[in-house]
Amino acid sequence: MAFELPDLPYSHDALASKGMSKETLEYHHDIHHKAYVDNGNKAIAGTEWEGKTVEEIIKGTYQPGAVAQSGIFNNASQFWNHNQFWTMMTPDTKAMPSELESAITENFGTVDKFKDEFSAAAAGQFGSGWAWLVKAADGSLKVTKTENGVNPLCFNETALLGLDVWEHSYYIDFRNKRPAYVSNFLDNLVNWEEVASRL
Repeated sequence: MAFELPDLPYSHDALASKGMSKETLEYHHDIHHKAYVDNGNKAIAGTEWEGKTVEEIIKGTYQPGAVAQSGIFNNASQFWNHNQFWTMMTPDTKAMPSELESAITENFGTVDKFKDEFSAAAAGQFGSGWAWLVKAADGSLKVTKTENGVNPLCFNETALLGLDVWEHSYYIDFRNKRPAYVSNFLDNLVNWEEVASRL
């Protein structure tokens, strides 16, 4: 299976009024995400991974604790991460579905406590990486953070919500103020209906 760059589910300027500029999406989607597609396709060409699904490639090439992952893993995982990320945002303001609110309250106490924990994970990830709300194998919800391109697939967890905290995702709009980027994401950009659909 060759990697293909998906279209954004909204226009490049659709999130501008909510704190994510057209310029950010042009750089992040059209350049960074496309690079993972192009480099991933080159990396798997002629290997045992050519023709496999991206999920099979990620799980098959992940090396726990490795200082540097392989080019195949890094590009496949970042391709997958970004595919999820675009769908987890929306230009539309919608309330959190009741079933998601109930699940979050059951696992974190309140929605605000969940947001606090997610914000701490995102702001506290040293260097490049991601913050996640995941459903664990036992059905519980938890907040995690991962370095570089590592994602919940590596741990047999379901990604409900993911936030890219690589600098390229926020530096145009927020410069070095990652906590402000995280807060804006949770308050203005999350597609809570998409998150609920992943439960």
